Amino acid sequence: MTTPGTDVPADLAQVTALGDQLLRLQRRRRHVYADVVLENSAFRLLWVLDDGEPRTLRQLAADLDLEQSTVNRQVNAAIAAGWLERYDVPGSASRLVRPSAAGREAYRHDGLIRAGTIRAALDELGHEHAASVIDGLRSLNDAWDAVLERELP
Repeated sequence: MTTPGTDVPADLAQVTALGDQLLRLQRRRRHVYADVVLENSAFRLLWVLDDGEPRTLRQLAADLDLEQSTVNRQVNAAIAAGWLERYDVPGSASRLVRPSAAGREAYRHDGLIRAGTIRAALDELGHEHAASVIDGLRSLNDAWDAVLERELP
């Protein structure tokens, strides 16, 4: 079966359409919000660290799905800006990274601005449609995780 008016198989058209929307959504990560103080990379680091658990560079790289060298550069920049701090753990060769007081405050400030934009977009959808989109994304992520787990060697 093909998509009407094309030679593209329907299942490939669906995958392509989803890919297009995922790329469009991913571009939102780079959006620059007015009145924020954090660069996007610092915001993402603080987002991960917001659970209160300090992490090593390796853990941050895994959580952010980035190369450790990239995370190292981002962490060093955030430390230089005063948003993060490294500290030694007795008996461990690894140093942990955690938000500084200024980083926690900047994250709270910027998070409220970003949340306002997301809230406005959800309001555009209406409550029921927004809930449906969130449930759909959760289901897609759960299904994707299940497929990836089955593909592990």
